[in-house]
Amino acid sequence: MADIENAVELQNVVKRYGEFTAVQRMDLTVPDNSFVTFLGPSGCGKTTTLRMIAGLTDITEGNLLIRGKRVNALPIHKRNLGLVFQNYALFPHKSIYDNIAFGLKYRKVSKSDIREKVNRALDLVQLPHVADRFPNQLSGGQQQRIALARAIVIEPDVLLLDEPLSALDANLREEMRVELKRIQRELGIATVFVTHDQSEALAMSDKLVVMNNGVVEQEGAPEDVYNNPASAFVADFLGHSNIIPAALGAPDAAFTKVALQSGETLLTTSEQTAKTNGSKDVRAVIRAEKIGLSDQNGATDGVIAIPGRIKTVDYLGQQARYFVTANGRDWQVINPIDARPHHEGADVFMHIAARNCVLLPGHHD
Repeated sequence: MADIENAVELQNVVKRYGEFTAVQRMDLTVPDNSFVTFLGPSGCGKTTTLRMIAGLTDITEGNLLIRGKRVNALPIHKRNLGLVFQNYALFPHKSIYDNIAFGLKYRKVSKSDIREKVNRALDLVQLPHVADRFPNQLSGGQQQRIALARAIVIEPDVLLLDEPLSALDANLREEMRVELKRIQRELGIATVFVTHDQSEALAMSDKLVVMNNGVVEQEGAPEDVYNNPASAFVADFLGHSNIIPAALGAPDAAFTKVALQSGETLLTTSEQTAKTNGSKDVRAVIRAEKIGLSDQNGATDGVIAIPGRIKTVDYLGQQARYFVTANGRDWQVINPIDARPHHEGADVFMHIAARNCVLLPGHHD
């Protein structure tokens, strides 16, 4: 039975192109008023999923529901969706006013209502003064705002955004990221956002859906997906992680020992050991930024200190990424640049707290 609190629901959805399966058995919901991001590498199935929701690509198997209504065979113009693409798709020969008004005219809205809705949309995207201009007279960021205005002016049930910021420069991307989220919150509209950019996905989403090879690897709140990856792919794709084969030891008071294949011993928490279902064969995942660096041992209760030597240093502005060699293994460590930066060739200690040692099953996933 359909859940009316979900703007979009995919039930066991499959998309095949001949022998190739682009999307495999997807069960997913987009809650009303939420911002849901599909994240993954090229070819993972995220854009195919968005195109199925939009009605631009047919579903091979399963059901797609919008506002509780099955829409598998419903054409795109009857789904009441707003779409924004990477290339803006504005009509170059029409004024900005007519670009935004296009969908309203198609729906036979009265001229007075069109004027009111277009002006409101222009105010919402903070471009009330450009109605009489043409797309080639606007910057890339302004054109993207107009494309968004055209999508929201029809008051869609769902807003679909396919890599809408990828053509913008870095500073403008950050500005538009804030604007998109503001507008989505102000309108309270369910939004599906497709991107390959991790920072966009983490910053903007209420719900993050990580895809790989047509499969949803993990979904959930961005903080939970980042801090508790469900697979090695998620741990490696999101941010920088050290993923090391290990064997789980016996619990010891508040912590459990984790013997790394490279020879070191870490500590982890009971919350992590509970995820292993009794298996001793695990992989330890330690985020690069969760490792402290010091020239002092500094081991304390619940914190292990591993000696190593800095092999290389990458300057990242406010941070530095260190490649530290310990027992023949290279570790990635990301730390803020402070008054005492560490240099190549320096002997250091890596400090790893038990709460920052995440466990995954030892088998290949």
